[in-house]
Amino acid sequence: MADTSTPPPEAPTFQYTHSPSFPALLEQLGISLAVTTYQAGKLMLVRADQGRLSTLLRTFEQPMGLAVNERLDRMVVGTRRMVWTLAAAPEIAPQLDPPGRHDACFVPRSAHVTGDIRSHEIALLGGKAWIVNTLLSCLCTLDDENFGFVPRWRPPFVDRLVAEDRCHLNGVAPQDGKIRFVTALAATNEAQGWKPNKVQGGILIDVVSGEPVARGLCMPHSPRCYDNRVFVLNSGLGHLCVVDVASGKVDTVAALPGYTRGLAFHGRFAFVGLSLIRESNIFGGLPITERLEEAQRKCGVYAIDLQSGQIVGFMQFEAGCAELFDIQVLPGMRFPTVVGFQDQVLDGILIAPPAAWQADAGASPSAG
Repeated sequence: MADTSTPPPEAPTFQYTHSPSFPALLEQLGISLAVTTYQAGKLMLVRADQGRLSTLLRTFEQPMGLAVNERLDRMVVGTRRMVWTLAAAPEIAPQLDPPGRHDACFVPRSAHVTGDIRSHEIALLGGKAWIVNTLLSCLCTLDDENFGFVPRWRPPFVDRLVAEDRCHLNGVAPQDGKIRFVTALAATNEAQGWKPNKVQGGILIDVVSGEPVARGLCMPHSPRCYDNRVFVLNSGLGHLCVVDVASGKVDTVAALPGYTRGLAFHGRFAFVGLSLIRESNIFGGLPITERLEEAQRKCGVYAIDLQSGQIVGFMQFEAGCAELFDIQVLPGMRFPTVVGFQDQVLDGILIAPPAAWQADAGASPSAG
């Protein structure tokens, strides 16, 4: 599902392994997963299929943020310069080949051109998409079609909107229908000022007060409010953590064998994305490289029992995918699909509301 006119690169060969417990867990919970990997340019659906995993890949240009609304009838994918909206088409799913195989279906409906704002996570609130605009260090929405985006909030320590990625704002956590927390890699007001102190400059910010409620994090991502607790991924350590907002104390729930990024929950389980960090100026010198040898680091999705902190299942990529960004749980969808732009099936999907003349029989068409 490419979102530019440029021919997409040759598709990587995806190879993965999984523990027997991972598809069993998906089947037990009656869920599937949606995962983005900007490095490989894919939106991936992860589904259980008779004791094994089945994956569906759709191509986007650098997909990162991923959101699904509470009604499960809208999926939003943030890409390099666009935000795509996919609509659920439950009436179409049973008709797709093989008939009766799919229990849910998402169809591309629209794209909003933002420009390359380095968009990261997305939250859907009240039908509105809130985007983490990393390049301009702010949260923005897309509710004005005349503009690429509408700035809505920025950290108090950032004095103006400028395309300098001053704090590397990256994650967003709604609570009770409002944006409550965000993550940033440092509280800086200089162009890419987060880079020198990436090991311990990370913060979790309360959007209501504008103040950090946790400091000293190592490249944090994916803040989440769940089960009356606030979670965050302390990515540079490879940790899933819970934060005491009142005291700022950060406790580790689980230590994982990769750079943690992408977090979703269902029941007592957390699904965490792991990436293979690049040996570069950005990722070099992180604590996880001291804790784990290169051969020990993994890319994949790990399931954690929040009650015990134990790993209860995983899928690991052996080839074709080295970095994940976001994860969403699709509850009640055991074997969903996404119709791609290159799929001829899209030509025959014609969905429209009742014709206007049925509601206004006998009226003559008129202009204006």
